[in-house]
Amino acid sequence: MITLSLLHPLHKTPVQSWSFGQESVICIGRSTDNNVVLYSAVVSRHHVEIRRTDSGWAVKSIGTNGTYLDGRRITEVPVEDGIVIRLARSGPNIQIHVSEEKRDPLKELLMNRRRIEEAKEAEHSTHSELHDDSEGLSHQTTVINPEDEADPEDEPAGAAKDDKS
Repeated sequence: MITLSLLHPLHKTPVQSWSFGQESVICIGRSTDNNVVLYSAVVSRHHVEIRRTDSGWAVKSIGTNGTYLDGRRITEVPVEDGIVIRLARSGPNIQIHVSEEKRDPLKELLMNRRRIEEAKEAEHSTHSELHDDSEGLSHQTTVINPEDEADPEDEPAGAAKDDKS
């Protein structure tokens, strides 16, 4: 399981948290198609991807204004439990906690069987139906307080440059 916590800009205490158990990619940005939606002028529509890897998790910066770890701009780094990344030089801080889940082989087997059955049903279906997808994209929206520290090098995402992220 991985937990992301939005930290208060001054006190560095968590103000909101999101936990993910089954996702292999967690997306953070302004766009509503992200798992974690943060409304801040310096956050790109698609700013960060946190991906499950063979050896754990990795943070990949894909935003215009960059992502920072310990004050240094990063492109991709492995996740260590408790790291804090900053979206843009003056944007929100996100703390990442990783906890090992105990593997349940029976649960994994049942979930794999369910996926196979759903795929077969979808193949044989002659009409389109809406299904309750408990594993669908989950996201929550957070409005970032304008009291975030301002940095003249950060541009509002989408301003001056074409924000392609």
